[in-house]
Amino acid sequence: MAKVAIVTDSVASIPEKLLDELKIHSVAYYIHRGTEVLRDLITIQRPEFLEWLATARILPTTASPGPGDYYSLYEKLAEDQGVDEIASIHISSKTSGAYQAAMVANSMLQERLPGIKVEVIDSLNASLCQGWMVIEAARASLAGKRLEEIARRVKQMVPITRMIQTADTLKYLYMGGRIGLAKSLAGTLLNIKPLIGVENGVVVPLGQARSRGKAYQMMVELVVSAVGVGGKIKVAYVHAGALPEVMKIKQILEERIQVVESIVAELSPALAVHTGPGTAGFCYYPVIDA
Repeated sequence: MAKVAIVTDSVASIPEKLLDELKIHSVAYYIHRGTEVLRDLITIQRPEFLEWLATARILPTTASPGPGDYYSLYEKLAEDQGVDEIASIHISSKTSGAYQAAMVANSMLQERLPGIKVEVIDSLNASLCQGWMVIEAARASLAGKRLEEIARRVKQMVPITRMIQTADTLKYLYMGGRIGLAKSLAGTLLNIKPLIGVENGVVVPLGQARSRGKAYQMMVELVVSAVGVGGKIKVAYVHAGALPEVMKIKQILEERIQVVESIVAELSPALAVHTGPGTAGFCYYPVIDA
């Protein structure tokens, strides 16, 4: 059994198979749809939620897990599984309260179980960018690495892990209040495809194109410019009900740059609330040891 438990949020959108294989513990976000309170990927799944979201007149709201949610998991890991070290990796603190809630949970845990070491890490990112940090942390844990080394590795990934995505509209980000610095693109015409990313923990505009095909080419050029023609990357292709589109991106990207590992994943419902159906893109980071 891994000596260091790895904890994250459901919005990391890590495929269930990987969660199981890598022994990752995920805490579900809340989705408030009218009077319903749903738990991300527990009481609501991707296909049914996206089908409903495409017709919704009023967006649901999302809420991060509370301190009690994280505390309950930390306590269970310590008391039931004998874990004495935990790496807890979360979506950007500038867009959600998960990081702060986990910090409070850690303070609560230290009062009762001071021998348990918890490192709460702000990914300053989202989606599978956060997910990559979690995946690599879990692999390191399974390889026998201890908390200090795992935390150092994750923190090294924070400034170099990048997200680029596009959609037919930014109305979902705008309506959900997660538009960040990309607000200037919110009013673009329907035939303009905006490109967005995350920098320093907030959503930023990366450009715009007149078709999805041109947007995909621009996305690939941004990666090539960032890592160089001979660069190597690990990439997660992410989408919200747009698998055929994300596979087009995959083909274009892998013709231009060396991908040493790839994942195809669909956003969790709590994240899809803010991106909307049809979103397609990727999260990547450069590697020098593969």
